[in-house]
Amino acid sequence: MSEFSTNQASTCQVVGQLLDQLRRHPKRVVFTDGEDPRVIAAAARLVAEQAVAPILLGDRDRIRALAAEHGIPLTFIHLIDPPKSGDFRLFCQRVENIARYRSVQASPPEEIVARPHYFGSLMVQYGQADAVVGGNRSVPSAFYRALIQTIKPLASVPKIFATTLLQGDHLKHLGGNGLVFLADCGLIPQPTIEELASIALETGKLARHLLGRMPHVAMLSHSTKGSSTTPDAKRMAAAAALARAQAAADFLDIEIEGELQADVALDPAAAEIKLPGASVRPSADVLVFPNLDAAHISLKLMEHCAGAQAYGQIILGLARPAAHLPTTATVETIFGTAAAVAVEAIKYHLLHPDADY
Repeated sequence: MSEFSTNQASTCQVVGQLLDQLRRHPKRVVFTDGEDPRVIAAAARLVAEQAVAPILLGDRDRIRALAAEHGIPLTFIHLIDPPKSGDFRLFCQRVENIARYRSVQASPPEEIVARPHYFGSLMVQYGQADAVVGGNRSVPSAFYRALIQTIKPLASVPKIFATTLLQGDHLKHLGGNGLVFLADCGLIPQPTIEELASIALETGKLARHLLGRMPHVAMLSHSTKGSSTTPDAKRMAAAAALARAQAAADFLDIEIEGELQADVALDPAAAEIKLPGASVRPSADVLVFPNLDAAHISLKLMEHCAGAQAYGQIILGLARPAAHLPTTATVETIFGTAAAVAVEAIKYHLLHPDADY
């Protein structure tokens, strides 16, 4: 059997629920790294699940050859070679307008639009796809740059960031559904109080949409409820207070607590010991970390040592759904990430009513 066979292990419960939603509301997902057997296999699996209409960018002959080599069907998978696309000239004009509006010196539009990351981002920005997924064959900065330069940011989010979905049914206390959201795992090295509050709210809204219930958000620290008075602990406590106030003002169905140590956030028994007299709390669904180092290190330890399955990173703060994949992404990672970002697209206008559509 091919290393990239579409016959994968049984899908976890949460991803199965996402697929159920997509069968009722299928979405178009464009993959910028189409010349990758892992992406081709994930796309074929999404078609087999009748959940997503995949669009693969790259050289068509190369993609067909890779699919044939690994025995992967291309049925109902749309292939686009950006320079040969009928929309190539239109997108070049759009890039010229963007450069003129921003008053920046850029490469020739033809050179920019020919790059799959930019072409895929433009497809999403202008409504020719519902979500974009990529980055698994390039450095993260190249993919992020294409997103930032072509997709409008949300005015309500001070800075774009990344959240990763971590699933592990075999692990104790990993979220209420065996799924936990980790943020920010990819972009902001040292977020401010305002940025931390925004990370908590935006990730909470995504969790509410994907889980279908009120999520529990924990602002993580080495301190729990004032057990330490370091500046970093106070920063997380202030971010939690700001996020709670904003959630109440916007009538959001999100519970936010902090600052909390990780064991208090995830293990009800530890919370009962460290917070005597407090009400019994469920495991947190969203973990907001104090900085990028803590988040990214925790993600990699959970994934590579504890055997958790990661999906994402989902990029939040843009006016269209997008996800970045690590270079080590498996077919399962690509498959689940595409499903998550496609479900995000179903009700994106409700998640972000101020987005310019």
